[in-house]
Parts: sequence; C-alpha cells; structure tokens
Amino acid sequence: MRRTGRGRLLATVVAGALALAACGGSGGDDGGRVWVRAINGDPMTMGLNAQLVTGSIPKTFSAQIMDPLIFVASDSTLSPALAQSWEVSPDGLDLTLRLREGVTWHDGEPFTAEDVKFNLEEIVPLSTYGAGLAERIASVEITDPNTVVAHLDQPYGPLLEAVAGQFMVPKHVYEGTDYVTNQANKEPIGTGPMKFGHYTPGQEVVLEKNPGFWGGEVQVDRAVFTIIPDPNSRAEALFSGEIDEAILDVSQQDRVAADENTQLMEAGTFPEYIPMMFNARSEHLADPAVRAAVFAAADRTAIAETALAGVGTPAKRLFPDEPEWALNTDIDFDRDFPRDLDAINATLDRAGFPRGPDGLRFTLTLRYISSLTATAATAEMVKSMLAEVGIGAELVGTSGAVFTEKVYKDNDFDLAFLRTSLGAEPSIGITRWYTCNERKAAASNPSGICDPQIDAAAAAALAATDQTVRGQAYRELQARAAELMIQAPLAWFNGGFPTVSTARWHGLDEPQALAERKAWLTMTPTL
Repeated sequence: MRRTGRGRLLATVVAGALALAACGGSGGDDGGRVWVRAINGDPMTMGLNAQLVTGSIPKTFSAQIMDPLIFVASDSTLSPALAQSWEVSPDGLDLTLRLREGVTWHDGEPFTAEDVKFNLEEIVPLSTYGAGLAERIASVEITDPNTVVAHLDQPYGPLLEAVAGQFMVPKHVYEGTDYVTNQANKEPIGTGPMKFGHYTPGQEVVLEKNPGFWGGEVQVDRAVFTIIPDPNSRAEALFSGEIDEAILDVSQQDRVAADENTQLMEAGTFPEYIPMMFNARSEHLADPAVRAAVFAAADRTAIAETALAGVGTPAKRLFPDEPEWALNTDIDFDRDFPRDLDAINATLDRAGFPRGPDGLRFTLTLRYISSLTATAATAEMVKSMLAEVGIGAELVGTSGAVFTEKVYKDNDFDLAFLRTSLGAEPSIGITRWYTCNERKAAASNPSGICDPQIDAAAAAALAATDQTVRGQAYRELQARAAELMIQAPLAWFNGGFPTVSTARWHGLDEPQALAERKAWLTMTPTL
C-alpha cells in the first residue's frame, strides 16, 4: 500500500482543511484565508447533519461544524472534546461526563448539560452508530451544571467509542420539532471551528470561521466546498492549484505520487475496505460451499494491484490486523479459500451446477455504486474472474440511493460491492455486516442469513467490558462467519481518502503535527 500517512482525529476529517491557514484570496473574491475542497455531488440531497443521515459527505461537514463529547482518532485513541473528562463505573453501568465550560453554540446560546441530556435521550437513538447505545441507556441525570451521568441498564462494550461517534446538536433548535426534517440539518448550528455560511444549489457550500471557538483561534476564514462531479476535472483542478483538496480516482494516484505538491492522506478517518457481499436468498448462492467457491475465484491480489491501483492491500482475514486483540488469526484466506480453479470447478460441479453447452453454469447479478470507481473496477475484474470457472455476470452500476434500495430493501442482487468504513470498534463497525438484519436496515448485512451463533457472539462482545472476553467473542464470530461466507473483504483500502495540495501549506507532511485537533491552530500558509 502506498503510504503517505498522517494521523488526525476523525473530527477533522476534512483533510486538514477547515482549520489550516490558507493563502489569501484562494477560492473567493473577497480575500481572506480560504481552503477550497471539491466534492463530487450536491450535499444537500442528504443534508449536512451526520447524526441523522449516514454517509461520508454529511460527516465531512458535521466534523467541522459540530463537536462530539469525545474525540476518537483513526487509531481509536480517545481525547477530550465537549467533555473535558469522563469516567466509567467499575460495573460499566454509569458513564460520568464532565463538560467543558464556556462553550457556546454558533448562534451565541450557551452549551449546557441540558443539551447533552437532550442528545442522549432524543437524538442518539436516531443515529446509525448510536442506536445500540441508546437501547441500553436507562436514564440520563444532570448532577450539577457541568456534569451528566448516563445510567445504563446493562454494560455496553463499545460505550466510549459509541459516544465519540455522536455529534451534539442544540436542544433549543431541535426541541419540539421533527428532528429529521428540521431545517438545521441543512444549516447546522454547532460548536465547532467552522459555522454554516451559505449554500448555492449545484455550486457550493461555504463555511465560515467560528470566532468564538472553544479550542482557540481558527486560522482559516472560509472553507469553500465546490461541486465538481467529473473526476477528471477534480484532478486537474487539484494539480493546477485551483483547489486544495479532493477525492481523486485511484487511477490518478501514480500522478499524485510523482507530484511533489500533492499528497494522498491515509489517516485521519477510519480505514475502509471493499467487501464481496452475498445474497443467500439467490438460488445459486444458497449453499455456503458455493459462496466460498465464488469468493475463492476472486484474485484479491490482482484486484488490489489493478482495480485499486495499488492503493490497497489484499485482505487475508475477515477483520483487519488492528486491533490485534479482536483478530482471529486461525483464519487465512490464502489457505482457506485458495484460487485453485480445478478445486473451485469441482466444488461447483458437486453443488449441482455443471457447465451448460455455452460453458456457463449460471449467471449472477453484480451490483455496485457507479460513482465509486474503485468498486466499479472491482466488479468488472470479478466478472472476468468468475468467467474462468463458468459463472456469468451481469454488471449493474447505479446511484447510491438505488443501490441502497435494491440491495438492502429489495434484495435484488446476487453479489454486491461497496466501499465501507471499519469504524472505531468492531461492534459499531464491521460486525453489523454479519449479524441478523431482519429490519433490512441499510449499511448492514443484506445476505438474508440470521445465524444464532454469530448473533450470540456479537451480543457477548457488546455486553462485555473486559477486552479479553470481547476478543474471544469476536474470534468466535469470525470463525462462524468464515464457515457461512456471508461477506468477506477483498481488500483494505484507503483510496477514498482525500488528496491535498501541499503547495500552499506548511506542515501537511508532518504526521505527528496533525495527530491532535489543536494542530490546525498552528498550521501556516506557504508564502
């Protein structure tokens, strides 16, 4: 994997951007220090509040406008945010949060314990990454003006990571409204370093400096998110210095590596991976042995090198190498699912799928999101690889919204390919792709498989606060998931991270300097 790493808090997911000092006049006509980032679509189709809408774009905006109670870094390290300290009781049932004093919302109202209580009771249950926590909160108590205690009715293993994944919203703006349709989801009011400025449909969203930011003096005056759907146009704008940041197609990364003024960020948000997801309801994929054979037919090394342009590493296990305590090292894809074409063909023959006169056994529908070029390229390569063992493939690329509807709601797919985050902790990240999903929730296991052993292991991990106990539960989950082949990662991938221009900024090549949120206070422009 190409490494140019830089550690940052998830809360600063916009690659250095909104907190770094930019050269005067960039991206605007009224001067000032401005950072310009290209985005590939109009963000208002989803809104800017990542508490109520999942997706990388809402999180990008929320991470600068809003604050969590606790920051979590891409290596899962925790540090103070709106809560300056916290404590979990020995039995894991009480979380005490001591709040930072003197913080104000962007509209000038004070941030208070009432805001925290309101969020924990009303907003967190609506969050994809907060629902599990909310189910375990029995009550929320304000013990003094700056202290909030969440009382749980049962221990919750990823308690702090789940809290760290929640952006706080103002009670005085949301109380008594329909939370989901509140206009503040498109014009957020937070406590973060940047505040919402204005939106021009189809063109840009502009954020402005928060002069009262609790973390110190913000060194950027404005951040302009300009909409450039075409990937080639984004790349040319970045290489020419017209913009400071963009997510580039992986095919551009050789050019990035050769350009002294551009750099792929491979830290700052959680690593991603590209899985092969199976629909066990499919007549051709009902047998786990067939699913295993299909997975084995995919050459993971070739996919990482070609479809992902070397900005990825082939996966060898169901979980990544870190955290090591959660990894089942008894699983080895090279050994357990080798790309042995003779063995794969024999398995498919035994399963009752002989080759027909045209050489095909059956044809599968492969779904992916068209705009995610890495997954599109992966699907295309898998199609050719499946052909080698007599399996046909129909490629169906769609928008993200259609993909979500067809895969999770309608179950209209055989194989699906996605780019997804590992999350801060397995229980609020990767395990949701293996546990039962009877509600057909998006971004969760679409296979139709509900396995009692997997669900029991996932529940055991959630209920334990002891890391050793949790690690054992995760290993049991992985062992069973490998037997069933519900889904499996093809490659760990960082190509969805932003690429930045370093021509106008000092410090972008210093990973340690960017390891904490305070770094953006000290960055300086290249003069």
